[in-house]
Amino acid sequence: MQAAGIEPEILVSGVDESDVHAANAEELCLELALRKAQAVADRVLAAIVSGHLPPGETLVLGCDSVLEFQGEIYGKPGDASEAFKRWQHMRGQWGVLHTGHCLIKGDVRAAAVASTVVHFANVSDDEIAAYVATGEPLNVAGAFTIDGIGGAFVDRIEGNAGTVIGLSLPLFRELLADLGHSITELWAQHPRLNP
Repeated sequence: MQAAGIEPEILVSGVDESDVHAANAEELCLELALRKAQAVADRVLAAIVSGHLPPGETLVLGCDSVLEFQGEIYGKPGDASEAFKRWQHMRGQWGVLHTGHCLIKGDVRAAAVASTVVHFANVSDDEIAAYVATGEPLNVAGAFTIDGIGGAFVDRIEGNAGTVIGLSLPLFRELLADLGHSITELWAQHPRLNP
């Protein structure tokens, strides 16, 4: 977001992702995004009511991603062994990374899902083992990321790269508009753009 001219305050939601179930990948990532955004919005409201934060307009954005691969839903792998096995299945194949977005302002919210097709490289077992050993795939949906060292293992994507990274800026702009805001309003708060 900072590269896009937005200075966010990042708060971890604390939502237990293992308690959330859905019929398909799109519903799952949207439900996770909704719960995460609502958990943070509730904390922000409590801080305003208690006087720890000044009253005012606050926008809360929650996002979550899952990979849909051959009819299965892949969130974060449970351990290194699971990440290794996933990569053995995914190599040379493709999947769809879905990222749910939920934007809350007061008691109003806008939510949607962005999806991008990801084509995985035909990597060797040695490359997979080395990648898993870095720890990077253990902390991300689908056991991969394109904005880290795992980017070398993704041949190409069809869609918005931001969706794969975890935030589709075009969809975020649309959700802001749904709530009566322009993304340019957020630029006005960025120190680099307003010396």
